[in-house]
Amino acid sequence: MRDTSQLAKIFGDHTVAQLSSARVLVVGAGGIGCELLKNLAMSGFHSIHSIDLDHIDLSNLNRQFLFQRRHIKLSKSQVATAAITRFNPRVRASAEQANITNTQYDVDWFAQFDIVLNALDNLEARRHVNTMCLAARVPLVESGTAGYLGQVTVIKGAKTECFECQPKPVERKTYPVCTIRSTPTTPIHCIVWAKDYLFAQLFAESSDEGAMDVEETAENSDELSALREESTALAKLAGAMGTQDFARLVFDKVFDEDVERLLSMKDMWVQRRPPTVLDFAALSEHTGFDPAHPDDHAVLEPKEWCALFVHSAERLAQRRLAMDQSTQSGLVFDKDDDDTLHFVAATANLRSLAFGIEQKSIFATKAMAGNIIPAIATTNAIVAGMMVMQAILVLAQRIPECHTSYVTYGKRARCIIKEPLAEPNPRCPVCRRRYLTLRVRDCAQTTLGDVLDFVKGLDLDRDLQLGDDISVVEGTRMLYDPDFDDNLSKPLYELGIVSGKMIMLTSEDDDDGSIVPVVLSIAAAKSQDSLAIEGFESVPIFAPLPQLVSADAESDDEDDVITDDFVVDDSGAIVLEDDDVVTSPMIASAVSSISEELSKRKLDEISVISQDDTKRRAVSDDDIEVLD
Repeated sequence: MRDTSQLAKIFGDHTVAQLSSARVLVVGAGGIGCELLKNLAMSGFHSIHSIDLDHIDLSNLNRQFLFQRRHIKLSKSQVATAAITRFNPRVRASAEQANITNTQYDVDWFAQFDIVLNALDNLEARRHVNTMCLAARVPLVESGTAGYLGQVTVIKGAKTECFECQPKPVERKTYPVCTIRSTPTTPIHCIVWAKDYLFAQLFAESSDEGAMDVEETAENSDELSALREESTALAKLAGAMGTQDFARLVFDKVFDEDVERLLSMKDMWVQRRPPTVLDFAALSEHTGFDPAHPDDHAVLEPKEWCALFVHSAERLAQRRLAMDQSTQSGLVFDKDDDDTLHFVAATANLRSLAFGIEQKSIFATKAMAGNIIPAIATTNAIVAGMMVMQAILVLAQRIPECHTSYVTYGKRARCIIKEPLAEPNPRCPVCRRRYLTLRVRDCAQTTLGDVLDFVKGLDLDRDLQLGDDISVVEGTRMLYDPDFDDNLSKPLYELGIVSGKMIMLTSEDDDDGSIVPVVLSIAAAKSQDSLAIEGFESVPIFAPLPQLVSADAESDDEDDVITDDFVVDDSGAIVLEDDDVVTSPMIASAVSSISEELSKRKLDEISVISQDDTKRRAVSDDDIEVLD
């Protein structure tokens, strides 16, 4: 049983009591999540709820230490919570295997927790949890790792930056169509061809937005035209889907007919090694290989790749036909779906074989096709430890002592750096919102018009300050504006607006950005009223947006030194300029290698998010602390 006396000496008995009574939500039970759950259980937290969508896979066992081989195919969250209760029997741990973005996890569900800790590996879910915590007014500890790099920060509505305050550009690697289609030279070229072209054409409803989805230009129009012809030919093979000849027909099309066509273009191979036609009959000879259980870490023999191709193609064909009968859309590549992964790995390696390119194991193909940066167990452990320390400070109402912490790797002698939490971005499209809860008695009986009438009729002390010309948006859907009122008479249920959904109300008259949009979280009623709004007492007061100053505006100070990129005044402050907009001052002495590195440490679990140096917030020498 865990002794909390050491914690009491550091944080005090009152804080330890707060930890034992706090309800903690852990989202994600993977690499960071396992370490985090263990740390929470051993640090005096007694009420822990974990949610994760995934099952345990063999590849998880090298770093997710709460799992063993006997747990493969079981729920991550359920196995992890069972493990931590064995570490500390005092822990009341519960778990769900579900998607945190499901509407059942509404604002009331999030509000039951005292703190949320994110251990997620995808942007969509992290953005969703960020928004729900803002709406439920629950503090969030956000984390991420990318190889040897890591980050932990605290998000508290109206007090700190939220997850969306800084842009999260997702780098998308693209490749020339002619290279993918005709002259591949690296394994990734073959993997992109297998995943974004062949798999998409055969089994998806339409090609996904991957590397093959490119804008047509004068330079690539011929290649795209030829690609469309090949796609049409592949589409005709759909009629054979489900028959015993399907895999052979696809093989002959892409590894025989298409290669023969390329070989007929003599000029193309003057400076290149020409591809080799693959013979299905020769490669499909029986070898004793079991395609249902391949070795993920081995580079298979050509005949084994062919057997895996046939097996996976037949399984995917059966699944695709079943979808047609159920009116579902096509299949989507998923690195954790064995059938889709095996098909892409087999076809990519057969193409590599034809073009004389190095072949890759299924495991390596999975990493490349899923754009995965290998996870490092040590980084996960460090980040999870920092998360618990930040959570303790949050629950002890010591937010000013919280920091954004970074795990770095490279030439530095010290690996952990921290900086103060930043204030909210006044132009953030997510946290510069007034989040309220709209309780609806019956979504099937309440119309959108009823909601608008209710909002416009609120008392003066609860006025949403949106004016008369209100627009209503749900996600990317416009539900209503003064020129589009088709949905006013429709019930909320018919519009897909149910408990767990959010609608945003803004004004058509907001020309200068002075009106703060209102986000209404739909929730179940707590009274007999058909409609009710809650949360006014907790809505922060937003300061007016700062006026944007044009970079070519005249300076009021004759001593200012003007350059193309920044302004330096006589106090030594630098005012950086970007896209003709002057941003916040930054002390010149802080423009050092440390601050430059800090500006680039916005991490996702699977990728490093670099920030434009000219858009950093103000920091000074005293703000940055390097830890041993």
